[in-house]
Amino acid sequence: MSAVLFGSIGTLAETSEIQREAFNDAFRAHGLDWHWERADYLAMLRESGGRDRIAGYAAQQGTEVDADAVHRSKSQAFQKLLATSGLTPRPGVVDTIAAARDAGVKVGLVTTTSRENIDALLDVLGPDVRRADFDVVVDTSEVSAPKPDAAAYVHALDALGERAGDCVAIEDNGDGVTAAAAAGVPCVAFPGANTADHGFSDARSVVDRLDPADLLPGR
Repeated sequence: MSAVLFGSIGTLAETSEIQREAFNDAFRAHGLDWHWERADYLAMLRESGGRDRIAGYAAQQGTEVDADAVHRSKSQAFQKLLATSGLTPRPGVVDTIAAARDAGVKVGLVTTTSRENIDALLDVLGPDVRRADFDVVVDTSEVSAPKPDAAAYVHALDALGERAGDCVAIEDNGDGVTAAAAAGVPCVAFPGANTADHGFSDARSVVDRLDPADLLPGR
């Protein structure tokens, strides 16, 4: 095993409900009478891409919106909410990163979210999880297509100089698992509270906490 690749900020901390709250804050800021309940949002999470969720929902409602502008407001709201969230790392994350570093195994964060969202989360999780813990951090500005496309993983593997089969990915949603599989990276599904019902047939296993002994066999 040469690298452990965390596939989204949701693999590091439970951010999904904060994301939903940020969407609703953005809708209010733009004068939209929309409110996504948790049940609505669970269905939307089967496909990646916040901007596309907004555009798709607007089309369903027969409403014209500037999806890019609403999504920018959502990202700003998300970052503000994170700052006061008191979030902590998900079970096993800190131990997995520490074990990988101790064993000389590279660690990556392979997302298709913005650099600002990543920085905001790591500010909250520090010092338990820090930017310096990662040998590569991939954000949306560095990839040609969002997940389930393999582009983010291809970019990370190139940056690390590692072969897909020598790495393991950790993903919390179905599109992420599909992206890892498309890049040839074995994947462990680590679903969050809002993604537990996603399909994970391409994952080698589904876990509710990370175990360094499983992710780093023989280390």
